[in-house]
Amino acid sequence: MSDTNKPLILIVEDVESNYLYLNAVLTRIEAQIEWVKNGIEAVDFAKEHPETKLILMDLQMPEMNGYDATREIKKLHPEIPIIAQTAFAMSDDRTKALEAGCDDYLAKPIRSKDLLDTVNKYL
Repeated sequence: MSDTNKPLILIVEDVESNYLYLNAVLTRIEAQIEWVKNGIEAVDFAKEHPETKLILMDLQMPEMNGYDATREIKKLHPEIPIIAQTAFAMSDDRTKALEAGCDDYLAKPIRSKDLLDTVNKYL
């Protein structure tokens, strides 16, 4: 965590190609991007980096899903905005994500404009 002038954004995503896409889009904003691959790593990262400004949370992951990871992170840092992202865009996913503590929701495939607009709303 070197550049303290840039906001720290954590991408929680188990699929590398999805992470690479999100990272490529987010290079358009001045931010420091970090990547973890499951909910357990996300919770650990949040514990170690309370300066995190935003989390992009995949909901369907191995080991610990995004719903449970969001609940744990919000207990530690309720002020960190968490944006849910999922390919399983069923009608109740948005509701379940918000009930778990997510501040916003993006359905995959995520359009770059939607991602940037949503991230900028919270930074």
